[in-house]
Amino acid sequence: MNGTEKETYEVVVVGGGAAGLSAALILGRSRRSVLVVDAGEPRNAPAAHMQGYPSRDGMPPAEFLAEVRREVAGYGVELVRDRVTAADPDAAGEFDVALAGGGQVHARRLVVATGLVDELPDIPGVAERWGRDVIHCPYCHGYEGRDEPIGVLYGKAFGTHQALLFSQLSNDVTLFLHDVDADALPDADWQMLAAAGVSVVTGAVAELVVEDDRLTGARLTDGRTVARSVFVVPTRMVPRDALLAALGARTKETPAGPFADIDPTGLTSVPGVWAVGNAAGPAEQVVNAASAGYRAGTFINTDLLHADLERKVALRRSGVFSPEGEQAVARARQVSQVSEPA
Repeated sequence: MNGTEKETYEVVVVGGGAAGLSAALILGRSRRSVLVVDAGEPRNAPAAHMQGYPSRDGMPPAEFLAEVRREVAGYGVELVRDRVTAADPDAAGEFDVALAGGGQVHARRLVVATGLVDELPDIPGVAERWGRDVIHCPYCHGYEGRDEPIGVLYGKAFGTHQALLFSQLSNDVTLFLHDVDADALPDADWQMLAAAGVSVVTGAVAELVVEDDRLTGARLTDGRTVARSVFVVPTRMVPRDALLAALGARTKETPAGPFADIDPTGLTSVPGVWAVGNAAGPAEQVVNAASAGYRAGTFINTDLLHADLERKVALRRSGVFSPEGEQAVARARQVSQVSEPA
């Protein structure tokens, strides 16, 4: 893929996480020519293990992706470590794809599986412990913090919801309002927190306290330290959607902000462009992302099949059709006639 000559693929997958590789897998098994362009920046890279994926629960994310890449390559899918910088539609509704490494390829269809970036609260210690004892999701890593003293930083998008969820995992959960006026919480929230046994701390969190490479607490700006060994933070989930935006794809509002507006198959508002995984939504765990990629792959294969067959039908109607094609049509008609009940 060096130089000026463009190699053509039926599908170019932008992103090599669970969603993109799952789409590539089903397309490879359908004998489509597929290129996966992977920048190597998976969202869950900081995590030591992934959870909630049947048969792969507790597996390190890097090992999981390496195994899926091996499977995908076995079906003839090409994988490159690079970054897509542009995808320009042509008159036929296909795409000229430019790579950061200088290569160019042509794609009949695109799958955008570029994921998202978690922007963390600007509190010293949060970034350093992220993916270890600083987490954000009760379903991803909450079980590993069970029965520990858990702190939950209040976030406007989810309110008290996270604290209530984590109260299922530990009897020692503290909600840190972090500069939020306690009077701003509805009475219903206070009642739910009390029913769940969640304690509440007012005041801003100045930093996380770490001793011997372990989180031990949260220090407030007034000097108080609350002992905690797990800390839950809200993140600002920002999709890596520059490519989709450049193509003019519509977005829709979600509780986490705007994400690609897709149909149930992952198709965006741009014909020929699918978005899957966290590029299309904030709540896609690894197992959900893999499912979305699989689903998109099946519909892309069908889309390509019908496009090719419709082209052949149009050529036949115009009189531009090979003798072999005419013979195939005749055979199909004979089979249809034989199959009809007497």
